[in-house]
Amino acid sequence: MRARTLPLSRQRSGGGKPIARKALAVAAAVALSTGLLAGCADDGGDDSDSSSGGGEGKTTITLGLFGTFGFKEAGLYDEYEKLNPDINIEENVVERNENYYPALVNHLTTNSGLMDVQAIEIANITEIVNTQADKFVDMSKAEGVDKTKWLDWKWQQATGKDGQTVGLGTDIGPMAICYRKDLFEKAGLPTDREEVGKLWAGDWNKFIEAGEKYKKAAGEDTFFMDSPGGLLNAVLSSEEEKFYDSSGEVIYKTNPAVKAAFDLTAEAAEKGLVQSQTQFQPAWDTTIANSKFATVACPPWMLGTIKGKSKPDAAGKWDVAAAPKAGNWGGAFLGVPKSGKNVEEAQKLVTWLTAPEQQAKLFAVQGNFPSAPGAYELPQVKDAKNEMTGDTPIGEIFAKAAESIPSQVLGPKDQIIQQGLTDNGVILVTKGKSAKEAWETATKTIDNNLDK
Repeated sequence: MRARTLPLSRQRSGGGKPIARKALAVAAAVALSTGLLAGCADDGGDDSDSSSGGGEGKTTITLGLFGTFGFKEAGLYDEYEKLNPDINIEENVVERNENYYPALVNHLTTNSGLMDVQAIEIANITEIVNTQADKFVDMSKAEGVDKTKWLDWKWQQATGKDGQTVGLGTDIGPMAICYRKDLFEKAGLPTDREEVGKLWAGDWNKFIEAGEKYKKAAGEDTFFMDSPGGLLNAVLSSEEEKFYDSSGEVIYKTNPAVKAAFDLTAEAAEKGLVQSQTQFQPAWDTTIANSKFATVACPPWMLGTIKGKSKPDAAGKWDVAAAPKAGNWGGAFLGVPKSGKNVEEAQKLVTWLTAPEQQAKLFAVQGNFPSAPGAYELPQVKDAKNEMTGDTPIGEIFAKAAESIPSQVLGPKDQIIQQGLTDNGVILVTKGKSAKEAWETATKTIDNNLDK
C-alpha cells in the first residue's frame, strides 16, 4: 500500500490524519516471503529520483509514483528489462501522495512535465476520470488488455461513462478483521476464525454486540477495537454509496448509511469498546506493542503494520476472520499520459506490470494484494502465510473478501469527508462529547473544507 492514514489505500493515502493530509502514505511495509506478509506499501522513499539502470541506444520509460509501489523491490523492472533488452526503466518517486497528486494535476493541466506512466491513488481516481481523462490513453484499447482479468468494481473505478479507462488497477485492500486469539480466549469468546466470523456475520451491529461481550469479560485493561476511525472506515467501506451518489452529488449528510455508521461508531465509543486513538499516530503504535486492543479492521497490508509495531512475543497470536460485510481500503492505478515520450512502450509496460503473474509476485514480496483474480490461484497468493498469524491461509481469506467487495461510488473529496467524520467527529465521543455534538462539529468542519 504506501503509507496510510485514515483508511483509504496504501498509506499511500489515508488513515488517521493521513487521509486528507497525508493522503495515505502506506504503513510500514515488511517483506512477505515464505510466510511473512508485509504492509501494502510503505511510506518509504525520499522525494528524489531513483533509477533501475541505464544504457545508450535504449528506450527509457519513466514512471511517476508515490510511496512504495514495490515494482523495483520485487525485481519486476529487472525482469522486464531482461525480457525487453532495448528498454530501460526509471522511476521518479515522491514519498507522499499529498505532495505527488497536486503536482500531477498541475502537469496534466499544463500538459507538460509528465512521465510516460503516472500512478493514480484510489482517492483521486474519480477526479482524474471526470476532469483529466482526455490527457490519458484509453487503456481498455491497449494491446493485450482484457478487462475481465480485473475485479469488475476495480475496473469500473478507472472507467468513465464514455467507456474510456484512464488506468489499469494495481493493488486493492480487501477488508477482514484481525483479532488476538489470546485476548479472545481470556474473554471467553471463540478463537477459531470460522466461529469468530459467525459472531458478527452480515451485520456490523453484531460486531458491537461481540464487543460488549468482550468488554464485560475482559474488563478495563484492554479495548475491543483499536480506534473509532478504524471502525467508521470499515463500516463505510462496505457500503455501495457513502459520500457521493452516482450523479456526483455530495450526499454524506443525507445518506442514511453514513449517519448509521457514524451513530454505530459513536455507540461503540460511548460504551468504551474503542480506544481514544487516531490510527498510525505514535500513541496508536504503542497500543499495538502493548497489546491494548483485541481487533482491528484489517486489509492485507495491515498485517505488515501489526508486525512492525508488535513485540516479538506477539507472533502467532493474531488471526484473521471475515468482516461483517466486505469492504475495500486501498489501491491504485497506472495510467499513460498521451503527451508522454514513449506512449506505445509505456502501455506495454503497464499491461505487463498489472498482469496477474506480476501482481502475485508483488504480493509475495511487498504485500500489495492483487486486483486481478487470476493471481489468487497462483502459489504466491494461495499459499501465503504470515508470521503474525501462523498457518492462517491469509491469501485465501483475503481473496474471498476481495470477490465480495461492493462496487462503491467514489467522489473527488472523499478524503476530506472521511477525515472530518473521524478527526472532528467520532473521536470526540471518546473524549466525552455526545454523538449529536460530534456529528454537528464534523459536518460543520467538512462543509467549511468543501467550500474552500
